[in-house]
Amino acid sequence: MPNAFRKISRVGSLSGGTRWYLSEDCLLAAKRVMYAVEYRRFYLCDLESIVVWPSRWWIVRPIIPSVLLGTPGALLWHWANFVAGAIFAGTGLAWASFELALGPTARARIRTTGATVELPLVKRVRRAPQVLAKIDAAVRAVRGLNQQPTAPVAGPQPGEPSAQTSSHTAPASAPLGDLT
Repeated sequence: MPNAFRKISRVGSLSGGTRWYLSEDCLLAAKRVMYAVEYRRFYLCDLESIVVWPSRWWIVRPIIPSVLLGTPGALLWHWANFVAGAIFAGTGLAWASFELALGPTARARIRTTGATVELPLVKRVRRAPQVLAKIDAAVRAVRGLNQQPTAPVAGPQPGEPSAQTSSHTAPASAPLGDLT
């Protein structure tokens, strides 16, 4: 099977979600909204960049359950029943702690030669390096670049004077396959 897709990521939502698949020549996003599925194909040879950053509103996720469960818990604790109040407040605190432990939610932008698209690539920022490494390896394979991770190259660049004639060295440029 020359064009087999393998799932690399899934980002769920209340109305559906997005699943990401990687094949030998493309990256496929299957965005489901209720009962419809929209497919977006990004050819690896056309990818310019993929940027993942923490969402600005991620801190709201732990605040909402702590307020919604903590306030009734405190009121119940004080006026009605200590046990019921402790259950509500404890649940709110546990939910907020769990959200903080998972870390910030992520947003992503994919830029190709023809378009720029914002689609969720990963749910949390901490998962982004693993997914981007898989995509980077696939891009390197398609473009025929070496499989070594990108690192700055010390020494003069082609077309520049050597170190004996110049007292400084030029900064190294990143190869085309570097998506991170």
